[in-house]
Amino acid sequence: MARSGRNPDKRVRNARGRTASSTRWLERQLNDPYVRQAKAEGFRSRAAYKLIELDEKFGLLKGVRRVVDLGIAPGGWSQVVRKQAPKAAIVGIDLLEVEPIEGVTILQMDFMADAAPAALEAALDGPPDLVMSDMAANTVGHKQTDHLRTMGLVEAAAWFAVENLAEGGAFLAKVLAGGTDAELLTLLKKHFRTVKHAKPPASRKGSSEWYVVAQGFKGRD
Repeated sequence: MARSGRNPDKRVRNARGRTASSTRWLERQLNDPYVRQAKAEGFRSRAAYKLIELDEKFGLLKGVRRVVDLGIAPGGWSQVVRKQAPKAAIVGIDLLEVEPIEGVTILQMDFMADAAPAALEAALDGPPDLVMSDMAANTVGHKQTDHLRTMGLVEAAAWFAVENLAEGGAFLAKVLAGGTDAELLTLLKKHFRTVKHAKPPASRKGSSEWYVVAQGFKGRD
């Protein structure tokens, strides 16, 4: 969205008490067209448009009946599913508390906990057609460590998908720059007909995030 002379970048009027980084983040939010659009359309986060754009490219939500949303907070992705596939059953999980979403079952627990997979399965009346994960580990500021921690979540999400998806189903997950690790990529290529990486326009240019899209689940051995 182009700027005009009548719509200059907004600045934080009172930055007192804020760190320079928090001030920059707030100014970026104020000037982000996706943030403004999310507020206007009732989505809880700009991340909703990442799923919308990925769906437009890959048809992820076409005909889905059951969806698992890993790392659901604050709920933007599940809102998109409700809008695009209103009859689909949706279950989401997150460590954080999430405000209720009509038609969505939300579990507040750690996806890495031993009891989580069974809890997710129990919340759906049958295998999911789509497992989607926008999970990322809390960063510690060390690039390699942050990458390994996030990819550990992606690997756990991928194994959950392989163990639970309906035949023909799809898996979508956020990864970091460099894409999917070789071992995980081998797992996905073994169980899905197509595996691709994509960076939707709604993903900020300076962000290291990409998404892996695996479609056409072949079934379990």
